[in-house]
Amino acid sequence: MTYRPSNPKPEGPTLDRRSVLKQFTAGMALLGAASATSSCDNEAKALQWKEYFKKNYRLMSADERRETIQRLEQLAQINSGLNPHIRDAQARTGVLYGYAFNIGKCRGYMDCVKACVKENNQDRASNMQYIKIFEIENGKLSLDGAESTYFHEVPASGHFYMGTQCFQCEKPPCVDVCPVGATWKEPDGIVVIDYDWCIGCRYCEAACPYWARRFNWHTPQVPNAEVNLEQHYLGNRPRKKGVMEKCTFCIQRTRDGRLPACAEACPTGARIFGNLLDPSSEIRFVLENKKVFRLKEDLGTEPKFWYFMD
Repeated sequence: MTYRPSNPKPEGPTLDRRSVLKQFTAGMALLGAASATSSCDNEAKALQWKEYFKKNYRLMSADERRETIQRLEQLAQINSGLNPHIRDAQARTGVLYGYAFNIGKCRGYMDCVKACVKENNQDRASNMQYIKIFEIENGKLSLDGAESTYFHEVPASGHFYMGTQCFQCEKPPCVDVCPVGATWKEPDGIVVIDYDWCIGCRYCEAACPYWARRFNWHTPQVPNAEVNLEQHYLGNRPRKKGVMEKCTFCIQRTRDGRLPACAEACPTGARIFGNLLDPSSEIRFVLENKKVFRLKEDLGTEPKFWYFMD
């Protein structure tokens, strides 16, 4: 006869009190993490819901603008772990911005393009660029057939260089065609876009005679380590798929009295930026003492971007 104990020992590994406590602690930690994740997801959804129903920027009160900026900063922290500083600095009284480009000094280095991409959180995946630098044969003054994607040593013999971007027209045709009022001209002359109001119809892109508008076919990709956290609501804050964007004369910098990133980065001094209403500004000196011209001036858009040569 085989003896069988009345309380047989269970098969498998034996758990002592310390092991049980460790497993219990680990389980509670996982449960807490899941609960925290769920809480963050719920918070993000609640913030996104409020964002979806907010007003056009121009219709918001000061309090409503402050609230939406706080939501956007919270969403950035939840979704990416970043802590951006988003502002909505308003146009300053007595300021009308203008730009001049010295085609006699530009050497085609494209430092301005790189600085613009970095400053304005432009999509790295699609290589989005607001600025184009065209290489043009001497003796010509037309962008027809000019190349902006050259990969050789510059400056090239027998050529000069000419930059384009948004010219912040006084009579912007892009504004006139927008069916939802998502783009407009500010008192300081900067043409802006409410990214959250834009429906992506691209009418503005078609209307712009200076190729200044850019459309996001995909969600813009910017590595966290490269995101510029100093942002403006109408400027370089992260955009989304399906909306337009463009140069804003670095509104996040210029409304603080700083130069646009492109002008600051230019190694040859080819870029002049300033207040057109200030008679002592460098931009006014250029306009009053140099022979200047504007692209497609016959269109009557009154671009606030001039070209000249020393």
